[in-house]
Amino acid sequence: MSADPKGLQINVMGREFRVACPENEQKGLLEAVDYLNKKMLEIRENGKVIGLERIAIMAALNIAHELLSTKVGGFDLADLKRRMGHMETMLDQALRDQSKLF
Repeated sequence: MSADPKGLQINVMGREFRVACPENEQKGLLEAVDYLNKKMLEIRENGKVIGLERIAIMAALNIAHELLSTKVGGFDLADLKRRMGHMETMLDQALRDQSKLF
């Protein structure tokens, strides 16, 4: 995967694509490409879906389902989970520090 002024060269399941992408969004695009590749490889390895096009459609459906299941009525469940994880980490640290007092 390489960057140049005309776009970003990406690789999805062994196929090369050039994608127009602003420089400040390239990291996010590369993360998305990596995520998509992993999903498509999982589907291919399960062996129930054959053909790159069908694998891509199944991956797209799975990813769309994941996205829609994290947003309920405009409420971002994924963000809530991230925040709760951060608070849990902070609480664990605070409790660890408290145990040193006794």
